[in-house]
Amino acid sequence: MKDFWNKFLKILASARDKSIFFFKNNILFALFIIAMLINSSLLRFLTVKNFTAISPVLADLAFVLFIGSFAYFFKPKNRFKYYFTWSIILTLVCFINSIYYTNYVSFTSFSLLATSLQLAGVSDALGTIMEIKDFAYWWAPLMLIFAHRKLLKSGYYSKVKTAEKVRISVLKCLVAAAIVAGAFISTLTGTDLSRLYKQWNREYVVMKFGIYVYQSNDLIASLKPQISPLFGYDTAAKEFREYYEEYPQDSEDNEYTDILKGKNIIVIHAESFQNFVMDTEINGVELAPNMKKLASEGMYFSNFYSQESVGTSSDSEFTYSTSLLPASSGTVFVSYWDRYYPSIQKYLSNDGYYVFSMHANKGNMWNREVMHKQLGYDRFYNYTKDYDIDETIGLGLSDKSFFRQSVQKIKKINKKYDKYYGLLIMLTNHTPFEGLEDTTDLDLTYTYKTTDPETGEETEVVNNYLKDTTLGKYFTTVHYADQAIGELVDNLDKEGLLDDTVLVIYGDHDAKIKRSEYDYYYNYNPETDSKYSSDDPRYDEFTKYEYELNRKVPFIIWTKDKDLQKKINKEVSTVTGMYDVLPTLGNMLGIDTPYALGHDVFSTDDHFVVFPNGNWITDRMYYDSQNDEAIMLDEDAVIGKDYIEKYSQRAEKEVSVSNDIIVHDLIKKTTESDEVINGGSE
Repeated sequence: MKDFWNKFLKILASARDKSIFFFKNNILFALFIIAMLINSSLLRFLTVKNFTAISPVLADLAFVLFIGSFAYFFKPKNRFKYYFTWSIILTLVCFINSIYYTNYVSFTSFSLLATSLQLAGVSDALGTIMEIKDFAYWWAPLMLIFAHRKLLKSGYYSKVKTAEKVRISVLKCLVAAAIVAGAFISTLTGTDLSRLYKQWNREYVVMKFGIYVYQSNDLIASLKPQISPLFGYDTAAKEFREYYEEYPQDSEDNEYTDILKGKNIIVIHAESFQNFVMDTEINGVELAPNMKKLASEGMYFSNFYSQESVGTSSDSEFTYSTSLLPASSGTVFVSYWDRYYPSIQKYLSNDGYYVFSMHANKGNMWNREVMHKQLGYDRFYNYTKDYDIDETIGLGLSDKSFFRQSVQKIKKINKKYDKYYGLLIMLTNHTPFEGLEDTTDLDLTYTYKTTDPETGEETEVVNNYLKDTTLGKYFTTVHYADQAIGELVDNLDKEGLLDDTVLVIYGDHDAKIKRSEYDYYYNYNPETDSKYSSDDPRYDEFTKYEYELNRKVPFIIWTKDKDLQKKINKEVSTVTGMYDVLPTLGNMLGIDTPYALGHDVFSTDDHFVVFPNGNWITDRMYYDSQNDEAIMLDEDAVIGKDYIEKYSQRAEKEVSVSNDIIVHDLIKKTTESDEVINGGSE
C-alpha cells in the first residue's frame, strides 16, 4: 500500500512538473485557451444563464484546443499574430452575440452578413442597442498584447526556440482536442444532434454546444442556399408529402367564404406596431385611437402573432403572402428569392387583379425590387424613383407624406383597373424611433402632487421619466403612425376609394424593445423617479413570458360598407399567426391555398402558432422549447405530457417542412412532377 501511495504521489508530482514546464514554454497557448473559455462562459452567463453546465465548456475547450494547435506550424516569435487574430475573431463572436441576444433574445447568424447591406439604412439604431456589458469580452485580446510585450522584453521567444524538443507538437494538441471532444460527444443525445443540424433552436444549441461550435455550425448552415439544394431532396420531398397528408388544408366553406370576393384590397404593413399600444394611454391621450376605431368596426384579431426571424419586416411580408415560415438560415428575400412561392398576390393576379406595392424606402432594401416580382406584384412603387421626399422623419419619407402621395397613385390605378390589390409599407415607426421628439403632442411626463410634512404646502412634481428611453420614443412614433393611418383612411374616403374596398392592416413585428424597459415602465416609482426595487411589495416583474406574449401585433380587416361591416364585425381572440392570414383571408376572397402551413381560423378548432425558433403557442399554453418550460394561458385546462409532445412534434415538422419547401423549391418541383405523372396517365 505504501509503494502504491508513493507511486501515486510521484505521478502527481510529475504531472505538476510537466504542467508547469508546459505553461512556461507555451504561455501564449495557455493564455489563449483560458481567455477564450472565460469569454464563452461569460457570454452564456450573461445571456442564457447557463454558466455551470459542463457540456458547453467541453465543446468550447475542444474547439479552442483545435484552433490553438495550428499555431505550432509557426515559429515561436510569430505565434502571437496567430493567437491574436483568432482572439479578435472569437471575441467578436461573443461581442456581437451579446448585443444581439440582449435585443432579440436569440443568437446571431452568419447569414446576417448576407443582409448586412440592409442595415445601412438603420445604422443610427446601433448606438441604442449596445450596453457596457457587451464590451466585457475585449479584455482577452488586450491581455494577449500585454503578455506578448512582456515576453518580448524577457527574451522568452529565443529561449523557447532553443527548447524545440520540449515543444508540444500539433499532433499532441489535436489528440488532446479529440479526447475532450470525445468526452463532450458522450453527453449528447439524438435530439441534441438533430437540433444542431436544423439550427432553428439557437438558444438550445448554444446551451448544449457552446458559442464557438454553434457559430461554426451556423457558418456551414449559412451556405445552405448554395449547397443544400444539391443534397437531401428525396428525403425532403418525402417529408413534404407526408406532412400535407397528415395535416391537410381545411377546404370546407364557412360563413365567411367568398364574402370579400371581387373587392379591392389595400393592405397596410404597419411597421413595428404592437397590439398593447391600442389599449395604452399616456396622460389621458390614447396612443392609437384610429387603429382602435378600425378594430372596433372591423374584424379584429386581438391574439395575433408575427412569426418573423432575422429578416424582420421581409420575413413578415413573406409569411403573410405565402403562409410559409421564414428560412431557418438567411432570409428568403435575399437568399432564396429565386424559388417559386404560391402567394396571395399570384392568386389574385390570376383572378384578374392588378397587384402593386408601395414603400418610401429604397427599392433594393431587403431585395424587394426582385422579390416583389417573385411574389407576383405587377409594380413596386418605391423611394428610388416614385416619391417626392418632401418631409423626412427618422429613416426617410414620413408616413403621412408617403400616404398622401400613395393615395394619388391609387386614384390613378382605380381609374385604370377594375380590381386591384395593393400593399403600403410604413416606415416612420422604425427603430431607433427618432425624429419626432420636438414635434409631438404626446406628453411623456409623470406629474403628481406631494405635500411638505412640515409646512403642509402642496407642490407639483413633474418627472420626465420616459424622455430618454427607447420605449418613450416608441410611444411617440407609434402615436404618429396611428395619426398617419387615420389620415390615410380619411384621404381614401375623400377620393371615393373606399366604396368597394377592404382595408387589411397588420403589424409586421414587435418593436424589439428590451424587456428591462417594460419592467421600468410598469414598475415606475414617481417618488424616487426610478423603478421599484425587487423587494418592494409594489414591484411586479415583467417576466420573460409576459414579454413574449406582449409581442403580439394587430391584424384588422375593415370596410366602410356598413352592410358588410355588420357581417365581419367581431373580435377574434383565439391565438392566430401571420401564416394563418393567407388561408383565412384567402377563403374570404374565394381562393384555395393548398400549400399553406397556417389554417383558416374559422374552419378549425385547433388554434396553434409555431415560431421560427421552435417555440409555440395554443389557446391553452405558451411553450418555450429552448428551456423546456411552459406557461399556462388557460388556468382551467388540464394538460399532460402528451399534449406538449404532440404540439412540439408538430412545431418541429412545420419548421422543417417549411424550410425544405424554401431550400429545395419543393412546391415547384412537386407540381411539375405531378403534372408529368398525370399527363402520362391520360
